[in-house]
Amino acid sequence: MFEIKKICCIGAGYVGGPTCSIIAHMCPEIRVTVVDMNQARIEAWNSNTLPIYEPGLKEVVESCRGKNLFFLTDIDAAIQEADLIFISVNTPTKMYGMGKGRAADLKYIESCARRIVAVSNGYKIVTEKSTVPVRAAESIRRIFHSNIKPDLTLQVLSNPEFLAEGTAVNNLKNPDRVLIGGDETPEGQEAIQALCAVYERWVPKDKIITTNTWSSELSKLAANAFLAQRISSINSISALCEATGADVEEVARAVGMDQRIGSKFLKASIGFGGSCFQKDVLNLVYLCEALNLPEVAQYWQQVIDMNDFQRRRFASRIIDCLFNTATDKKIALLGFAFKKDTGDTRESSSIYISKYLLDERANVHIYDPKVPKEQIIQDLSHPSISPDASDQVSRLVTICTDAYEACDRAHAIVICTEWDEFKVETIGKKITGQRLPFTPTAEVPKFRLQEPPLKKVKV
Repeated sequence: MFEIKKICCIGAGYVGGPTCSIIAHMCPEIRVTVVDMNQARIEAWNSNTLPIYEPGLKEVVESCRGKNLFFLTDIDAAIQEADLIFISVNTPTKMYGMGKGRAADLKYIESCARRIVAVSNGYKIVTEKSTVPVRAAESIRRIFHSNIKPDLTLQVLSNPEFLAEGTAVNNLKNPDRVLIGGDETPEGQEAIQALCAVYERWVPKDKIITTNTWSSELSKLAANAFLAQRISSINSISALCEATGADVEEVARAVGMDQRIGSKFLKASIGFGGSCFQKDVLNLVYLCEALNLPEVAQYWQQVIDMNDFQRRRFASRIIDCLFNTATDKKIALLGFAFKKDTGDTRESSSIYISKYLLDERANVHIYDPKVPKEQIIQDLSHPSISPDASDQVSRLVTICTDAYEACDRAHAIVICTEWDEFKVETIGKKITGQRLPFTPTAEVPKFRLQEPPLKKVKV
């Protein structure tokens, strides 16, 4: 059987960096090289300040870096030396042309495929790590076959990631499953077994699932769609609870105790965010439409529509509690990342809540323990959020260094991200043991991630 001794990962982002760091950590005999065109990102991976925040990741990187884990910008050399090549580049939603707003943009995948076939020789296994639409591997194969060389053999596999930001290190060390898809030919099965052998160094065999390529690609989309659907489902019930006087946390607990349903992803919130859920559900919608399945497309589109509704509803409740106007009022917005234990703001609901508040001319004071000021300003300055970004953001947005600065004399406190430091018991201990760290107005509407989301409290 072919043995993998050298791995190259193209893309040093949220997938490639952590995934390959864990592989290097668990497989010290394998040389792992992560490459990227972004010089600044590679320098960050080689520094004491990693480009992404993930609990436990820094310790893993530092234990392997310079030994069998390397972060470089020499992409061609890494490709030429590798036995296995992971493609872990971005596949954003396409914002132009056919499929605009729904289809995945595969230009980076295509660029990687063309570069691999141009500089490679010998035998190599090329593996999709990025989330891609069904039959994307077929496109890669067509590029390879159109540019094949006598001394080159390439096998294409699908090995989607199932990481949750904030717990990625544990997800990689103790995965629920590892999914590998490939051709059902003898050559394809040999490539699958070679990759299985890498994971078997720390993952039990019964957790490694092998399928054909198309099943592997669709399983990733389906998994994210099901998770997003759960969030939209409980959020829809939260609206009903507020209208009837029921407590959504009590309802979620009762429903979640049914073993057929389970309790995970039944926490009402202001909507899902992150790089995957919305992108993958929209991709699934586009796929269904392309395959002439309009009813299926409409079903999954409703998951996105409910998410947008929940964000608007939350912002509207804030305005309602401020006598239907937020103009010139100070709003403390705590948390800007899309979830706790990460600095990732992609599609964060905080961005959209901020947009609605800025549209009302509120003075928004933002604090997040892991998101840099520059990232917050960049997200809020996007034309889709602030059409007159240069003026509106500079006038109305203030980035604070801690939660108490943000809350000082605020008319309302909005908790958008469930960081532990924002929990009532954490804040209560600080207030009880010390002086009152901020001086809010006499009666502060306080908006929490948990339902019921809106209530007035005396401080």
